[in-house]
Amino acid sequence: MDSALGSVRLSILDRSRTRRGQPHPEALRETVEFARLAERWGYHRFWVSEHHSVPGVAGSAPTVLAAAVAAATRTIRVGTGGVMLPNHQPLVVAEQFGVLESLYPGRIDMGLGRSVGFTDGVRRALGHGRDDAADFDDQLTAVLEYLARGRAGVHAWPGEGLAVPAYLLATGSGAERAARFGLPLVIAAVAGRDRMAAAIEQYRKDFRATEWGGRPYVMVSGAVVIADTAAQAHQLLLPEAWSAAYSRTRGEFPALIPPAEIAELSMSERERRLFDEALRDHIHGAETEVAADLARLVADTGADEILVHTSTYDRAARLESHRRLAELVGLAAPVRAA
Repeated sequence: MDSALGSVRLSILDRSRTRRGQPHPEALRETVEFARLAERWGYHRFWVSEHHSVPGVAGSAPTVLAAAVAAATRTIRVGTGGVMLPNHQPLVVAEQFGVLESLYPGRIDMGLGRSVGFTDGVRRALGHGRDDAADFDDQLTAVLEYLARGRAGVHAWPGEGLAVPAYLLATGSGAERAARFGLPLVIAAVAGRDRMAAAIEQYRKDFRATEWGGRPYVMVSGAVVIADTAAQAHQLLLPEAWSAAYSRTRGEFPALIPPAEIAELSMSERERRLFDEALRDHIHGAETEVAADLARLVADTGADEILVHTSTYDRAARLESHRRLAELVGLAAPVRAA
């Protein structure tokens, strides 16, 4: 194990992706079982996400799913990556996390994001529009204040006064906002590693301690796949990359399909560009290659934590990849999945 990796926490974000023909309830049950394994393998936290009206993603109610995960585990931290605040009333969000923290004290994380519904129809169904994201600072302040002391005479019981750590997902001005609010930063390398590293550097430079946080904390999110060879690991990444390209051209995230079918697709120039972009910056290969790439990522960003969000069509290969990753970085001795 590289010495640089020994001091970095390793966590998981699971989006409850479906495979073609798989019922959504089955994907949710797989998420809960995955969390049990992640705990056995020594991962630090397990987060779930929020998507609405997405055929390929079963995770639509993150605080409900987080409750199921927390109930099925004992020690791993559980949270959201994230609750999309413009879709919800801040009081309700604070109440939900207050209930979670009351039931599972010391284990709950509140990851918050700024995205709105993926399509106009979804936004109308949620009762919100694109403009709601413009009020994100006020929404974020409201959630934090409800959990700390109440707001304008309104109290988010039972969560008021409980220590529910908040994390801010970086999209657009997210890094600047996290620094201003004194919150931990969760950032993905979707815009390329150089741009990500620059945003992190500015976050640390501008960070100011507040009642919400006392020091900068950076969680870098990315796909990591370990297989016997780099070619095998690359194949495992193809279904998620195609799903991303499909969503950008058709406005809908599909269920994952086998890599062999993707290799036979005739992509348009735009689809091919988006597909290649979706594969960029992902870490994959055998253990030696992955260890070197992870060490470079930590060196480039000074990350305190790596949040792995890998999705594959082959469920068994995905679980085995996470088990091998835990073993690679020296987490608790991982046992094989059943």
